[in-house]
Amino acid sequence: MKKKLGFQNAFITICLVISGFGYGQNTTENDSISNKLTEVIVSKEKKMFSNKNGNIKVDVANSILNTTPNTIDLLSKLPNITISADKEIITVVGKGNPLIYIDNQKVGMNDLNALSVDDIKTIEIINNPSSKYEAEGRAVILITRKFSKKEGSQTTLSEVASFKKEFNNYLGINSSFKKNKLEWKANFNYNKLSPWESHRIDYQIPDANIISNYNVATANTKRKQFIFGGGLFYKINEEDYFSISMNSKLQSEPFDINTSTYNKNGDVENNVVTHSDNKSQKNFINSFVNYSKKIKSIDTQLFTGFQYSNFDQDSKSLAQNNFNDTQFELAQNSDQKFNVGVFSGRADLEKKFKNEMKLEVGGLYLSADAKTDFAISNYDTNNTIISNYNFEEKNSAGYTQLSGSIKKIGYSVGIRVENTDIVGKFKTDDAPLIDKNYTDLFPKVQFDIPIDSTKSITLNYSKSISRPNYSSTSQGVTYINPYFLYSRNINLNPIINNQVSSSFQYHDKSVKLSYYKNTDPVYSSFVFDSKNDILIFKETNFDKESGFNLEFTLPFTYKIWTSTNSLSFILNKIEDDSAQFMASKPYLYYYSNNEFKFPKGYTFSLTTWGLTKQREGVFERKAMFIMDLGISKTFFTNWNCTLSYNDIFSNTIYEERFTINDISSKARYLVDAHEFSIAVKYSFGKIKSAEFKEKNIDDNSNRIR
Repeated sequence: MKKKLGFQNAFITICLVISGFGYGQNTTENDSISNKLTEVIVSKEKKMFSNKNGNIKVDVANSILNTTPNTIDLLSKLPNITISADKEIITVVGKGNPLIYIDNQKVGMNDLNALSVDDIKTIEIINNPSSKYEAEGRAVILITRKFSKKEGSQTTLSEVASFKKEFNNYLGINSSFKKNKLEWKANFNYNKLSPWESHRIDYQIPDANIISNYNVATANTKRKQFIFGGGLFYKINEEDYFSISMNSKLQSEPFDINTSTYNKNGDVENNVVTHSDNKSQKNFINSFVNYSKKIKSIDTQLFTGFQYSNFDQDSKSLAQNNFNDTQFELAQNSDQKFNVGVFSGRADLEKKFKNEMKLEVGGLYLSADAKTDFAISNYDTNNTIISNYNFEEKNSAGYTQLSGSIKKIGYSVGIRVENTDIVGKFKTDDAPLIDKNYTDLFPKVQFDIPIDSTKSITLNYSKSISRPNYSSTSQGVTYINPYFLYSRNINLNPIINNQVSSSFQYHDKSVKLSYYKNTDPVYSSFVFDSKNDILIFKETNFDKESGFNLEFTLPFTYKIWTSTNSLSFILNKIEDDSAQFMASKPYLYYYSNNEFKFPKGYTFSLTTWGLTKQREGVFERKAMFIMDLGISKTFFTNWNCTLSYNDIFSNTIYEERFTINDISSKARYLVDAHEFSIAVKYSFGKIKSAEFKEKNIDDNSNRIR
């Protein structure tokens, strides 16, 4: 183990030394602050990454990243983004859970799972989002989809063969057609996957004289996914357009879980083997309608958008236990159904004045309706629990933002007001269990101070909110063994965040210092049911969280070598009266993506990222180091082949230690990320220059910034 860590540390040191050499090769750009050009046409190869004030933009369509099998894995390869072990939570380092946008509409994890990578043009990580965005989140991941500027049709066939512990296959087709002002797009993907995972938890409950552990040695899943979507884009004129799109994912997955448990309660010891047969069906559909129009009489741009999404899950599980090598006996049979439908509509107005001042106003309405029905039969107690729970949430929001410049100092001042109305009620109860109605103000202020054409300083303050996911309204529980359950928490409060930051940019390099404070942060916790001797693991609100983040973004290019590097020094402190406070010490997040362009169309990519040991007050987590390799080659213009070797050292292992409610635990979670894959793409069709010039459909055409 020490030899392995020594190699990793040596490799990191070599990367930093080589990077330092690369920085020395950079040339200084001429000061062009006084030179104004009427029109310049520049022809050059696009960079995979670009950086402005710490906001990183990624060119997916023209890079080796476009061969990644799915959108979640694609995001995991980007700087400052980490994905949870279960691939259900996205985190921006130092920022928490981000807002996710596809074009002009807010989306969630299900939308990302239903989005084809081949349909993505760029991804931008925005650290200081404006008041146009919902107040939910300190950062935004903005995904821009492709739209063609040339007439004709094109179809791309893709196949990814992935070799992990078991074989995984991704098959896709993506097609587009454009004529005059109309563009049509469609995609279909069929994935046959066999994910594997394993985890172990050791815990002690001194007050109950309990010592226990369980080990999920194998959790094998046979997952089938059908992902499809389509859309129409109609360019009415130079400034107006109408679009409609739909995407969906249908997933079925039978999976068996085998768990070995040791439990000592006082003088009584038991060794239990638990086997559970599980079946899950998840169906998701999402649709958008967008309309943009220039109101010429008042010289104002209007954008309106509507969205409806529905997620439906049906889970069945049958668990049986074998105590002390006797025989298996039925323990629990569960049937759980969860459905959530969300409708939202928004309108934005943008008015530009002659003095470069811009006024933006808008509003949003959202309505969500979630239903949970479950029946659980416990064979030990010979009883059945039936529950029906309904959850309704309505959000109304309005914002205004003014931006411009005074004596070359740019400013952006905005405020957003949001009202949230929540009612949660069991069908058998007369009164609601949850009845909340609250209104919050979310101010945002930013100043951009240019020093010269190559250097600038940015100052920022923002307040934001993070509401519980709709999945937390589900009443479902997961049976692990006779002594341990995973559960949801319907009583979670939203997290309120305040943040101040300052950044300095020199050419394409930047350094940023931020301080943040969270009220009611959400983390995992334990609750012990002493009556039934069952430990329940669920999320809960902690008292407070605060921290500092010093982030360096250091890209450079030297001949055939392009490198993007990110370093974040983080000091984060989580506190709660129910938890044992261990220590809060700085730790490091590092990321380096290196792309080499060789003759004859070969592209080689080396990506490394990792975290040193994290001590955040309540939680202590293990260090990580991940390395990915890839090589890509285009043949005969239409064929592309990419070989990838991911998580070379099999280091995707999550370890966590904490003590809450006098219950101490140590958890270890292994994910099957060690992978060799072969991706092949073939494109065909006829593309020609279009007579209709799409002047505004470019990298900067998104209305929300």
